[in-house]
Amino acid sequence: MLFIDFSRVCEKLEGTSGRLEMIDIISKELPGLTQDELPVFVRFVMGRIFADWSSRKLGIGPNLLYEATGAVAGVTKEQVIEKINRTGDVGQAVEELLSIKSQMTFFHEELDLVRVYTELISIAEKGGAKSQREKLLAVRRLLGNAHPLEGRYLARILLEELRIGVGEGSVREAIAKGFAVDSSLVEHAMQALNDTGEVARLAKVGPDALRDVHITPFHPLKMMLAQQGTIPDMIKEHGSIAAEFKYDGSRFQFHKKGNWARLYSRRLEDVTGALPDVIEQLLSATEHDVILDGEVIAMKDGKPMPFQSVLRRLRRKHDIAEAQDAIAMVPNVFDILYLDGETLIDLPLVERRKKLEGAVRLFVAPQVQSDDPSVITKTYDNALAAGHEGIMIKVPTSPYTPGQRGRNWIKIKPEVDTLDLAVIGAEWGEGKRAHVFGSFLVAVQDAGKLIPLSRVATGFSDEQLAEVYELLKESVIRKSGKEVTFEPSLVFEVGYAELQASQNYEGGFALRFPRFIRIRDDKDIPDIETIEGIRERYKRQANSAQAYQN
Repeated sequence: MLFIDFSRVCEKLEGTSGRLEMIDIISKELPGLTQDELPVFVRFVMGRIFADWSSRKLGIGPNLLYEATGAVAGVTKEQVIEKINRTGDVGQAVEELLSIKSQMTFFHEELDLVRVYTELISIAEKGGAKSQREKLLAVRRLLGNAHPLEGRYLARILLEELRIGVGEGSVREAIAKGFAVDSSLVEHAMQALNDTGEVARLAKVGPDALRDVHITPFHPLKMMLAQQGTIPDMIKEHGSIAAEFKYDGSRFQFHKKGNWARLYSRRLEDVTGALPDVIEQLLSATEHDVILDGEVIAMKDGKPMPFQSVLRRLRRKHDIAEAQDAIAMVPNVFDILYLDGETLIDLPLVERRKKLEGAVRLFVAPQVQSDDPSVITKTYDNALAAGHEGIMIKVPTSPYTPGQRGRNWIKIKPEVDTLDLAVIGAEWGEGKRAHVFGSFLVAVQDAGKLIPLSRVATGFSDEQLAEVYELLKESVIRKSGKEVTFEPSLVFEVGYAELQASQNYEGGFALRFPRFIRIRDDKDIPDIETIEGIRERYKRQANSAQAYQN
């Protein structure tokens, strides 16, 4: 497939609002693609370059793209930024600038889909002191051969943000439809492999290939997620439930095969180098080949430390041995996904728990099962007394569903309600804060799109605002007066008093008294709250208010 043909498909999708029509468009393209083209097409159409399990990064920021575009179009970087500010979209701006270039240039070396992917792999592998210069030249070569329409989507892919509204669910259904296989088979394969591109390739082979998928050590899975809820509701719905401590730490996935082990963060980044002490502890706890799910917490004088203590260790690049002596990192393992070649995610929690206790002799998180509310409440009280956040409630019969936020896992904690939201914009501060961003626009996700939910301006210290500025200053893609728009990359945990119906934001809701809680470095944009989750919270809030009035 030529990249221009891929771009035309994207243009068609971008002009389509209906999900079923999007699925139909994608499904018709898939059967005609080769085994090499399929995974690239599927990842690209979702705005991704690498498999979801891969921690590989392209390493291209907006400024490098602006500089490369300017060099190809014969304008300055400042003129590129000005064009982006006028259009409000990087892709459209690059397309317009390449249109000017095309009028003066008569030669294009045709780009095909696999060649573009190969070039991007080459860019990602460039390292060392000269890497940015080499990446700049590589991007210039790609843009130099791109037709204007190709430039629109190439620019967005380079920033890994395609913005055509194609979510994972739509791609799943398109794969099922395109290759006439059961959607549940596709979904299960996506959960186990964490690589939608490879799943598409298997679907082309046939349903038996999808059935024969297995978890692979060192290819991390997305982690199962939780919703908010209550103890009485869970007991009423399920009877006996499992309760575990909810730790204020950092989620991890531990992979071990033989004597080789790696540790991955919630964002599936390899954090082995930052937490060698945790690796050593877990290696001492089992002789089996395993994939374990858990949470690491910082401990000092027998008490858990705040999440930020773990975060500092994850960010640390030097003097790790010294940091190990200052604060102990303790793993708490609460699930097992793989054991000695066997994939376990389809087993119910109660069976996975037995396998976990049989394979891992240390650091297994305590669990209580009961249908008695007083027993579960006592576990909750014990968790708080020990300095933890609260408890997790889990359905004993439930499978492990990677990446899904369902009601099989419920979190119970006494703090103000919080949401994990993407930072998509900001306004400059005033007075002594005029040199940093002062308030932020945050968003939820809906089928691959980000929808504004609220502005957050309180809860920040001067030091935190300075830190956020440093993290976001290279992500600005648009400026308008005091307002800036970001390429989404950062997640805030935001507290709020209540959800309100509102016409001021596209999703129809707003937060009352929003307050910044912390940066969630351990979460990526796909991990943020969904608009469907907001609707469910609003419904529960309304039901609670009605019960109180009655």
